[in-house]
Amino acid sequence: MKVSLIITTYNSPVALQKVLDSVLFQKRRPDEVVIADDGSGEDTAEIVRTFGGKASFPVVHAWQENRGFRAAMIRNKAVERSSGDYLIILDGDCIINRHFVGDHAALAEKGHFIQGKRILVNRRALSLFDFRTANSAFSLLRLALTGGISNVHHLVRMPFFPPLSNRKLKGIKSCNMSFFREDLEAVNGFNEDFVGWGNEDSELACRFFTYGLVKKVHPFMMVCFHLWHPTNKSVSTGNRQLLQVTMASGEYACKKGLRKTVRGS
Repeated sequence: MKVSLIITTYNSPVALQKVLDSVLFQKRRPDEVVIADDGSGEDTAEIVRTFGGKASFPVVHAWQENRGFRAAMIRNKAVERSSGDYLIILDGDCIINRHFVGDHAALAEKGHFIQGKRILVNRRALSLFDFRTANSAFSLLRLALTGGISNVHHLVRMPFFPPLSNRKLKGIKSCNMSFFREDLEAVNGFNEDFVGWGNEDSELACRFFTYGLVKKVHPFMMVCFHLWHPTNKSVSTGNRQLLQVTMASGEYACKKGLRKTVRGS
């Protein structure tokens, strides 16, 4: 199974560098990496070029003009530029430990999509946190004891723990998700009517459920470390309404996604 890792970013070159360093440390490396860039500047492009020169796998930089938060659109563009049978979606401020890609691939199962978990790295721990920290039990324990990270109940990797399955929207976060390409294509990808932050991931999950997929969750595998950054994001009324429309429609294929015109579903 060919695995594509798609990393979404926007003008956060320091964080992106840390994330890409953690990708190179994977026990099971992705077969390709696609950077889904929502309008970053040249400093991000240089980081991607440098990373591509070090990586043992293809690296693609999918870029679109900066016209506000358009995560759905740039993810679709990145998917179109990718070639994997299985797609892992990660945010460019989420460092991964060395088992991350391998765990997603190992738990991939037909009829399911995977929702990963995250541990939050707070502001005071930010400057010291990198791929070495994410793979050091001692460093993580120290941060847990001193309050440098939260959601620590996900901290210990326990692959023997059975995964859980449900059809609930609670906990959906596209900073750490994976699915088969054929399933994403069946629902026509991310809904590009979503502009601005929020709910584009929940709306995708809603359509996955309507299509017949089940969400698979493992509380002790596939955990990413979300780096602190300033935020004042709130879900717009328009995005909330779009989610409600999808939930009520009973349709699984959005009309403006990977394909821009869909007759029905």
